Amino acid sequence: MTDRYADYVSGLESPAQHGFAATPSNSADLPEVTRALYVGGAGAVAVILASGAELSFAGVASGTILPLRVRRLKASGTTASNIVGLV
Repeated sequence: MTDRYADYVSGLESPAQHGFAATPSNSADLPEVTRALYVGGAGAVAVILASGAELSFAGVASGTILPLRVRRLKASGTTASNIVGLV
């Protein structure tokens, strides 16, 4: 398969090239820092950003993409489901 963009360097504004199921945990970081989170099921999302800042987003709608560099998806405070880390 041809990939026209194989020789381009990806920036944060580029589309995601990989994704993984983001499992909430209060003690374990995600496998890698994300470029964004996709929220499949509505609810609250609590995160620790790459900078170490802790944030909570209430009322996140299903199908939302949060453009956040997330290190950890916290179990405490996260009620949204089917969250995917995009990198």
